[in-house]
Amino acid sequence: MADLLRTPLYDMHLELGAKMVPFAGYEMPVQYPLGVMKEHLHCRAQAGLFDVSHMGQVILRGATAAEGLERLIPQDVIGLGEGRQRYGFFTNAHGGIEDDLMFANRGDHLFLVVNAGCKATDVARLRAALEPEVQVDYIVDRALLALQGPAAEAALAALAPEVAEMRFMDVATVSLNGAECWVSRSGYTGEDGYEISVPAEAAVALAQILLADARVTPIGLGARDSLRLEAGLCLYGHDIDATTSPVEAALSWGVQKLRRAGGARAGGFPGADVILAQIADGAPRKRVGLLPEGRAPMREGTEIFAQADGGAPLGRVTSGAFGPTLQAPMAMGYVPSEMSQTGTQLFGEVRGKRLPVRVAALPFTPANFKR
Repeated sequence: MADLLRTPLYDMHLELGAKMVPFAGYEMPVQYPLGVMKEHLHCRAQAGLFDVSHMGQVILRGATAAEGLERLIPQDVIGLGEGRQRYGFFTNAHGGIEDDLMFANRGDHLFLVVNAGCKATDVARLRAALEPEVQVDYIVDRALLALQGPAAEAALAALAPEVAEMRFMDVATVSLNGAECWVSRSGYTGEDGYEISVPAEAAVALAQILLADARVTPIGLGARDSLRLEAGLCLYGHDIDATTSPVEAALSWGVQKLRRAGGARAGGFPGADVILAQIADGAPRKRVGLLPEGRAPMREGTEIFAQADGGAPLGRVTSGAFGPTLQAPMAMGYVPSEMSQTGTQLFGEVRGKRLPVRVAALPFTPANFKR
């Protein structure tokens, strides 16, 4: 792993006994001695600390930054209030999703967090479309931590009481352990919590003081994946990619009404004709939850069939794992829209044998966001 990048928390992960693996060009902790199952359950019951410093952090400055970003994504950027954050996605001419992201209005600039594997392409896309009118700054001197779980508020409020007043998708500048941090009340586990952009040189000290709280434990990529899957959240490059539209991915809720047909700022983003037509008329396939019968998970790539025998595959699993909270296997995948109703009986082919699986409502575990 000599050619892989390391986050500012790398040495701390080793000290904590983490098992490191390659992920999106970085050496990242997949689990700690507690183990994936217990890390997952601890986050659901108390609070977990995640190193997500591999993600890309970008700042857009300029009077036309919001208008410019709206030309690249089908979200309402102009109407986003100061101190608020929103989920979005870059789209292409075919209506596919090039990346998903979070964007926040921090007053004199927009702050974006993009996926690790896409960040170089995203920054190039932003610079090509927005410069020189808008200044695009890729931030390399900050780490990113996620504190997630029902005890996250109490643990972070011990350092900065004002974070308790934040609600889901609020953003604020907060002093934590003497460092200026950009905090959002958000995350990717389905639990209440915060994401914290912290100066790189202050990241280890902040992580250590949070981990000194008995309610907080470090959590690796393994539990991060099972947590987001229980929450019905997409992983870019698996559940969504450049060939899947937001409508197919069941992400239509992320396109605000004023960007849809008949809206005040309808269209004007890549693939608008495809996406808006699918919002109006439906898409040929849909991302759904899947609950296999028995205890064996159906992993990514498992082909899905309508019958126990014969016939061509009609879809495939894009994410699959055992759900520690569910105490059962779970998966997500794409099936024809006419077979996407909850309860529909299908079959997944595992090691040459077709096993029953039912379409299930998402999320598998209810969200606990602080609205």
